[in-house]
Amino acid sequence: MDSLANPSANPPFPEDVPTHPLEVINYKLLLGKDQAEIQKFWTACKTLGFFYLSEHEIQANEIFEIGRHSLRNLPQKEKLNFLHNANAGDSFGYKPPGANLTNASGGVDTVEWWNIAKDDVLSYPQIAYRTYAAPINDAMDKLKDFVDKSESVSRTLLQILNEMLRLPEGFLDSCHIASKPSTSEVTLIRNPGREKAPSFSEEQLAIGAHTDFGSISLLHNVLGGLQVLPPSTKEWIYIKPIDGHIICNLGDALSVFSGGLLRSNLHRVIPQPGAQIHWDRWTLVYFFRPHGICEMRPLIESEIIKSAAEESTNSFPHGISAVEWFQRRTKYFHKDEETSAAESWKQAKGTEHSEF
Repeated sequence: MDSLANPSANPPFPEDVPTHPLEVINYKLLLGKDQAEIQKFWTACKTLGFFYLSEHEIQANEIFEIGRHSLRNLPQKEKLNFLHNANAGDSFGYKPPGANLTNASGGVDTVEWWNIAKDDVLSYPQIAYRTYAAPINDAMDKLKDFVDKSESVSRTLLQILNEMLRLPEGFLDSCHIASKPSTSEVTLIRNPGREKAPSFSEEQLAIGAHTDFGSISLLHNVLGGLQVLPPSTKEWIYIKPIDGHIICNLGDALSVFSGGLLRSNLHRVIPQPGAQIHWDRWTLVYFFRPHGICEMRPLIESEIIKSAAEESTNSFPHGISAVEWFQRRTKYFHKDEETSAAESWKQAKGTEHSEF
């Protein structure tokens, strides 16, 4: 069933399903440089790397409607005309269900999505990377507004982290130069509802366990399914969606830039819990990433980052650009008959592995 048709009719998140508590960070207080709120934000970024963001101005409902028109309502034959070139590590375009691995045993995902490049949105009608289906092209004005506001929120968070990491003023901004090509993108995801809940196994994952590729992810979603694996535990636990709140998390780039001070945490998506299983789960994400040629390395221009990197047991990448990091992970998450699932899964990994 379509959870966007009448959101008030969607079943609530089940009360008997355990969830992981997240800090609620008030965006307006961050803008006002409220020091208590900044400390809450800083702590959340260092511990789980996930938090709720309230009091923001990003509107998701109109963008969800673009998802409905371009995913649920558009014939599959037409969507397949816009397949992304996964073998080249390119994500922009359409990804059908079953195209990506969810584990080293060869399990595949159940979701379909559109990845729409930030650079294509902002340059429209000029093409930066590729073309998209008509429902997306027709909504480029709405997408531009969404991108502009998501960029503004992301850069506000970035500036606060720059200060907390004691980097020279504007240093993290210099790793995310807006005028340079990047892999930042809008992602619209649909995980279809089912008649009955499956007997859950690793083969039923909607999206496999992963860390995000870039710097900051701003996630809006309808219905449950997102789970995190808290540090030093082996138990996956749900994150409950809260109306009007963005679920934010940090990605690999900020973890590397910070010498491991900031956390890029493992997460996955499983079938919707309880009665929500019958409804489509919709997700809208803005992935904010460094510009493509930016080098992935600890930013040792900060003394606290330099110390953290030296004391870390992890090995950090050097000489790898942000776009190369992204393309490697995108390529190997894709199911490829010429490469074993185990090898692909290993090559697709990010900062959850200590060796790069």
